[in-house]
Amino acid sequence: MTPKNSVLTAVGTAACAVAVLLTGCATATPEQKGAGTGAVIGAVAGQILGRDSRSSAIGAGLGALGGYVWSKNMEDKKRAMEVATAGTGTVVTQTADNQLKLSIPNDISFDTGRYDIKPNLRPILDQFAQGLSQQVSMEVKIVGHTDNTGSDAINNPLSVNRAQSARDYLVSRGVSASRMAIDGRGSREPIADNASESGRARNRRIDIFLAERAAGR
Repeated sequence: MTPKNSVLTAVGTAACAVAVLLTGCATATPEQKGAGTGAVIGAVAGQILGRDSRSSAIGAGLGALGGYVWSKNMEDKKRAMEVATAGTGTVVTQTADNQLKLSIPNDISFDTGRYDIKPNLRPILDQFAQGLSQQVSMEVKIVGHTDNTGSDAINNPLSVNRAQSARDYLVSRGVSASRMAIDGRGSREPIADNASESGRARNRRIDIFLAERAAGR
């Protein structure tokens, strides 16, 4: 088969796969469909570039991740954070697009209505910062959240200030501010029912994301 025909075959395969994805997965979320489509496109790229199964697999992985990779560094960092946060209520996960996510509850991070970092949060941030100054492909995003007590005029800036405090602390530990983005969602993205105190406590949190870009992205 000529290279041109190989490319056309790959593109045709991708078109069929995308059609199946969009029509056969009606219950899939937009994120799942996007990842699946990305995987197909990435697989085509692998076939075009390498025209072998290994290249296709690599291409599929990169396409599904939207530019993020789950490297040994990321796996090592996940394990280190699981150890550092054990018993704190912090949830450490790998997201669908291969970011490392720390969901840190308010009772160890900030007092109610405040944005100065509590002592219990510092060891977690210390471990998170470790080694990042040498890993320039890593990106950090910090998102603050509140419960629904109080008005948006209070909660929105409070959530941003909490994210800012975490970023400032990481800067003091050697992580470049230019590699970190912050956001505050106020009470708009609860993970539990605000009708109960336990639910409100879960919603008062910060989420910290760590992502590694694929080479050249």
